[in-house]
Amino acid sequence: MFDFDQYLGFLAFLTIVTIGFWLMMFLLLFVIPYWVTGNIREMLKEKREAKRAKREA
Repeated sequence: MFDFDQYLGFLAFLTIVTIGFWLMMFLLLFVIPYWVTGNIREMLKEKREAKRAKREA
């Protein structure tokens, strides 16, 4: 069915696809929510500082 070279190529392909899948899951589950949370916190902080500066002025 498969020659040994084809079998190694298929295993390499599956390994690369699996690594890519888990890297994508890591990105979607950890990096993007971390980035979005940090961005929202910064926006709220800037709004609070703007209100504080407006009240003091």
